[in-house]
Amino acid sequence: MATFDKPLWQPRSPEETQAIYRDWAATYDVDVQGAGYATPGRLAKALAKVAPDKTVPLLDFGCGTGLSGMALASEGFTAIDGTDITPEMLDIASRTGAYRSTWISQPGDAPPGGHTIIAAIGVVSLGAAPAETLHTLIAALPPGGLLGFSYNDATLADQTYMEALAKARNSADLIHDSYGDHLPGKDMKSSIYILRKS
Repeated sequence: MATFDKPLWQPRSPEETQAIYRDWAATYDVDVQGAGYATPGRLAKALAKVAPDKTVPLLDFGCGTGLSGMALASEGFTAIDGTDITPEMLDIASRTGAYRSTWISQPGDAPPGGHTIIAAIGVVSLGAAPAETLHTLIAALPPGGLLGFSYNDATLADQTYMEALAKARNSADLIHDSYGDHLPGKDMKSSIYILRKS
């Protein structure tokens, strides 16, 4: 069983990441909510303030067990799709009622087109998806599309991820940037960002 007792925020292979979250799926929600997991709600609220239409297709990329999808649905988004690389996590997400569809993706897969908004909450980060994923997500959006994502403290301290964010701003405008609670019970914060594709 994976828990916070294991080092989560460090580089690893996609296979290792899948194994961690496969083993953690059954207790993930209890563990992270017990630590006050705040980033999904923070990012969902920020997206709701800048999204001109909450009925457009939204992709919850790396949706995990669906905590992010439920946060997005609670802010009024109505056409949420979810994808994740871990079948055990995705099975839980598919039963939340937050998603119109869910599917398994392979590490490195580009998301399909057709989504006006992509949320990657706690996904593009040290120990999970690599920094270059940011560019893959932006490329999948139409002009004017929104990408909401977060960097936790460990990711903010990693130069590769910060360089990826700087590069992303060549093709997208940063319209939201705020720092706040991520896992208060673990004394960890996160920055949430929203980019609008040029």
